[in-house]
Amino acid sequence: MFEGSFLGDGEKLADDDRLECGICWQVYDPAAGDAHWGIPAGTPFSQLPEHWRCPNCDAPRHKFMVLKD
Repeated sequence: MFEGSFLGDGEKLADDDRLECGICWQVYDPAAGDAHWGIPAGTPFSQLPEHWRCPNCDAPRHKFMVLKD
């Protein structure tokens, strides 16, 4: 779950949606992945492992919000 625009409904996330940590503003960009956690580029936020946390501040996944361009 996440607190973003869709009230935790991961099925409403597009594969290319970028999400921002509500604590430290770190952005998860699927195009880049996450080197800290070994997440390959192209991995959508909805497919991150349950144990994944913000690589900057260690906030849980549900603290991320959908970024709208």
